Amino acid sequence: MTPKKRTRGQLIVLSGPSGVGKSTVIAELLSERENIYFSVSFTTRAPRVGEADGVHYHFVTRERFEAMIDGDELLEYAEYVHNYYGTSLRLIREKLDAGIDVLLDIEVQGAAKVRAKCPDAVFIFIVPPSFEELSRRLHRRATDQEDVIRGRLQKAREEYREIPNYDYLVVNDKVSAAAAEIIAILTAEGCRTKNRMNLVEGV
Repeated sequence: MTPKKRTRGQLIVLSGPSGVGKSTVIAELLSERENIYFSVSFTTRAPRVGEADGVHYHFVTRERFEAMIDGDELLEYAEYVHNYYGTSLRLIREKLDAGIDVLLDIEVQGAAKVRAKCPDAVFIFIVPPSFEELSRRLHRRATDQEDVIRGRLQKAREEYREIPNYDYLVVNDKVSAAAAEIIAILTAEGCRTKNRMNLVEGV
């Protein structure tokens, strides 16, 4: 008899300070693991060089975003460095109901809101090998002025205080190793008894 396909996907929340390399790790993860959907967030911030609408973010006006808030269209949203970021509730539900894992890249405020609504989600925080390395990466990126970088580093210190609320801590020293750790986490989560009961039903 063919094993029953699991009926619901796993919601995975990935957080980490600006400059830690989340986007690079996510790209590696998606290239290595099938049946996982990366949720593209909505944001009111301007696109950076090389970013495409609908690929990196859905770029919308502040007015449009606030209309989405009023219409209860978002699983979570937060304001970060004077810009809104949020996740479409409808799209997430569709993917999870289809048995597809959904990956969210969101900051700690949004993660706290998801935790309240979806306690069964898996929460992973990514850090650099050291705080000094985070500063080097932000400067090397050369996309922000010095005062903005200082603001991002201060924000990172605040975000670090939220790490105990996460299930797993991954160090992004080498991208391939960080992605491998996340894949190991997802494999272990998929093996939890509650996620495999469909395999033994009717025995």
